[in-house]
Amino acid sequence: METLSLLGGGMLDALTPMNLAWACIGVLLGTFVGVLPGVGPAMAVALLLPVTYGLDVTSALIMFAGIYYGGMYGGSTTSILLNTPGESASVMTALEGNKMAKAGRAAQALATAAIGSFVAGTIGTLGVIFFAPPLAEFAVQIGAPSYFAIMLLSMVLVSAVLGASKLRGFLGLFIGLAIGLVGLDGSTAQPRAMLGLNQLAEGIDVVVVAVGLFAVGEALWTAAHLRRKPLQIIPVGRPWMGKDDWRRSWKPWLRGTALGFPFGAVPAGGAETPTFLSYVAERKLAKGGKGREKFGEGAIEGVAGPEAANNASAAGTLVPLLALGLPVTATSAVMLAAIQGYGITPGPTLMTDQPDLIWALLASLLIGNALLLILNLPLAPVWAKLLRIPRPQLYAGILFFASLGAYAFRQQPFDVALLVVFGALGFAIRRFGIPVLPLILGVILGPLMEAKLREALDLSSGDLSGLFNEPIALIVYAIIVIVVVAPLVWSRVAPTATPTTPHEVLEKDRQEVGS
Repeated sequence: METLSLLGGGMLDALTPMNLAWACIGVLLGTFVGVLPGVGPAMAVALLLPVTYGLDVTSALIMFAGIYYGGMYGGSTTSILLNTPGESASVMTALEGNKMAKAGRAAQALATAAIGSFVAGTIGTLGVIFFAPPLAEFAVQIGAPSYFAIMLLSMVLVSAVLGASKLRGFLGLFIGLAIGLVGLDGSTAQPRAMLGLNQLAEGIDVVVVAVGLFAVGEALWTAAHLRRKPLQIIPVGRPWMGKDDWRRSWKPWLRGTALGFPFGAVPAGGAETPTFLSYVAERKLAKGGKGREKFGEGAIEGVAGPEAANNASAAGTLVPLLALGLPVTATSAVMLAAIQGYGITPGPTLMTDQPDLIWALLASLLIGNALLLILNLPLAPVWAKLLRIPRPQLYAGILFFASLGAYAFRQQPFDVALLVVFGALGFAIRRFGIPVLPLILGVILGPLMEAKLREALDLSSGDLSGLFNEPIALIVYAIIVIVVVAPLVWSRVAPTATPTTPHEVLEKDRQEVGS
């Protein structure tokens, strides 16, 4: 009852005319940017961060909630109409959704994606509301050694799970940790990796890193691979679904939600794995019928399930973000940077220190999710027209707004130079297949891990046993060993085993479809 009472108070704050207006603006802006080709939700959120500057913290976070869900929705539109996923979690939506669009069912594909996103986002947000406070109460009792171990586990899981190569995942993590070390040491005030530049004394701002990696890096990558031919835009009517489409979609929506939320709530890499599992599950459960498309030919279940899993997982990531201060996806990492920009540190005490703010944010997630459905179903044909923007002009605009945002943060030309450096780094990591999430995670969690490590060692007078003197820490270290060692052992015991990673499953699936 207390949770419902707090949610009611947050709803009253979020439903004021001004905050409701900011939520609408956030949804429209997030969708506007997210629907552009190659722009995923993480890039949309990073690019629009400067828009929230100057607002009071409650309005800014409410607007940010709208941007978050709007960016998620926009990614499904490009996946369906252009077969261009903005992120790896949208790959499965593109597989079946684009086939539906080519078969003249773009409206139905967009509708099941939008309604599935609404269903999964609403259920997922309610999950955050009921799970985050108990987790925060438990986390308050966790000491520095256990907190350090949990952050280390999050890094290991994300680096080991994402991408086709664990080596590349850990390489990205170490690059991020190195960037996070730049600046004056918090304890000794000694300069670290500053290269004699006083502008780096306070470290490198995460917003500059994120916008450089996502926006500038993507623009450079697109320019390097640009082909002088027009995009094939599929005509879109007003999204709608027939009775058979509803009948075939509602179960995948619920199954996708059930798969997605736990993966988002556990620090294990976000939405990529549950979307693959949802696609595989729906394909196994699919029943043939007269007039029904088979998987690989545009089955609506292959859009409904993965899209619901994607959005439920996105909502689930707010549980560790708010309760523990742990971002487990690139989008939540950028959100963490935005929250920290207002002097707020997500973690165990956030729910008690800033209750009005947090409950207004959670309520605005529900409101933003509803606004997303109400506003964007009728506007789908309008968003589709944005896809006709020529790529050179599109990415020139992205570079302009990225540079403007980097400069506006501290109004220093040096930040624009840093943006170019991280844009080049973003191009390089795409070229060599290094996943970006471990890198961003290293930048954000590196300084926090260092602080917890020092705190734990100070309590034990510098003895390393201080890192292992809590039961939770020992359990977490055991899990880390299992995560790292188990795949190595399994590869030796069963070298010809069936594919188990999302990338292997997708490749096997594509081969089966092709045959």
